[in-house]
Amino acid sequence: MTGESPLPRLQSLKQYHISEEYGFILPEPLTKLPPYFQPWMEVAGHVSELVCSQSLRVSVHKMPLLETHFLQSHRELRLAHLALSVMTMGYVWQEGEKHTVQVLPKNLAIPYWEVSQRLGLPPVLTHADGVLANWRKKDPKGPLDIENLELLFSLPGGDSVRGFFLVTLMVEKAAVPGLKVIPDVIGGIRHGDVAMVTRALNIISQAIGSMKEALQLMHVYVDPSAFYGIMRIFLSGWKDNPAMPEGLVYAGVRDEPMEFSGGSAAQSSLLHCFDELLGVRHDEESAFLTRMRDYMPPSHKRFIEDISRGPSLQAFVGARAVQSLTEAYGRCVSRLVDLRSYHISVVSRFVTVPASQARHLRAEARASPENHGALVRAPVALEERGTGGSGIMSFLKAVRDQTKDALITACATERRISTGTQEVTS
Repeated sequence: MTGESPLPRLQSLKQYHISEEYGFILPEPLTKLPPYFQPWMEVAGHVSELVCSQSLRVSVHKMPLLETHFLQSHRELRLAHLALSVMTMGYVWQEGEKHTVQVLPKNLAIPYWEVSQRLGLPPVLTHADGVLANWRKKDPKGPLDIENLELLFSLPGGDSVRGFFLVTLMVEKAAVPGLKVIPDVIGGIRHGDVAMVTRALNIISQAIGSMKEALQLMHVYVDPSAFYGIMRIFLSGWKDNPAMPEGLVYAGVRDEPMEFSGGSAAQSSLLHCFDELLGVRHDEESAFLTRMRDYMPPSHKRFIEDISRGPSLQAFVGARAVQSLTEAYGRCVSRLVDLRSYHISVVSRFVTVPASQARHLRAEARASPENHGALVRAPVALEERGTGGSGIMSFLKAVRDQTKDALITACATERRISTGTQEVTS
């Protein structure tokens, strides 16, 4: 029973800083910092051009060391973290994987560390930065859709950078109806309300289907060659990365190098929430997934943890053995499996296939960068890894297959309970 102690608190999203309208997305991010921080905004706003001219590092060295205590609100801190993150990724990877730096200079490292500590985020570009807090509406009164959105800060990769971050934002937005009813599921279980749980699960399954539809836009707005050959390295961190095996020294913060993973879909709180709710268990992959929770805003991480400490939906479905409830649960798991299978196909098109093409071009020794562009220049250190450092395809397939197991476990629980009931009756 002690595992259920957080349940009375999980009554609304607001207590976890989750928006009823935007979910985990930061509502209406700031687009400007106070004038004192203009040196950051100026450099961060031109990272792509400065990297292209190989002058970003010089520009960073010219920045003054600014005091972060002038940052007051949460939104100011999030915008500052985003700007410092974009500058850091550009600074580290300006010249590719063979000419990385070992030390982040004090005027970038110290404020980055301080802002990160205040937010509870690591000093590296995260999903919470590049996706959740990196957007503005062109028409403030218009809809939250890709055509009415633009990034606050970009990275090298042209229009594909905009497409990648904004399509991912649309996946987050599509999930909001499902997030909103998670408290209903937990409340329904606590009160034995089968109808409430069934209704909520139907909404969740629809939301997961909408997430897949949003993810399909990746093929419209992102070019695989640009993603793999140009963008990907700027999303990569310095943990489990052969290009930076020693990590990165944050000058003025700590003398020893520190390691942080790059941006990863595993840093999105969405699937963590649905996994915990539906009883999906990831065995060997759990260490990486759990570590990725440290790359989320702390209140979002707490929401996931409170769901995990709640009552078992699987057990509730099995114990009630109501067809409509069982089918609603099954649809949720099936659509989550389908979403993960589709994500694998997306990763194949944007990582596995371009990696194979790049290896072929290099092996044939018949290509020049001028003739074949981004693929030939693509970094080789992360060919078999995701930007978060995981062995990407084997990891994704294992996570997908373990999602399937949740349905098998629920069915086994239902059969066991049903058999026990028959024995008692007889």
